[in-house]
Amino acid sequence: MTRSKDRNIDFVRLLNEVCVGLGCCGGSRDGSRTHVTDYFPETGAVSAEQFAVWVLQAEELNPQHEQDLRRAIRNAFISHMGASNVDVSELVW
Repeated sequence: MTRSKDRNIDFVRLLNEVCVGLGCCGGSRDGSRTHVTDYFPETGAVSAEQFAVWVLQAEELNPQHEQDLRRAIRNAFISHMGASNVDVSELVW
């Protein structure tokens, strides 16, 4: 299995923990579903902190008021992705 396939599995596991484990599966805005992946840039690095903020924004939650949940998402990112920063190309499902 290639490294990109490994990362794909890691990201799918991260999304599973965030959605099933933490209840953050996305929301809706103006009648359209929102998902954390909607916030990803086309290129560049994504930090665990930024990922956590985007998850909460997709849920229509204020990241400043959800610090415990933000911390749990950030920790899940690091645990599954193996680093606190990864290239956005590794965040595919």
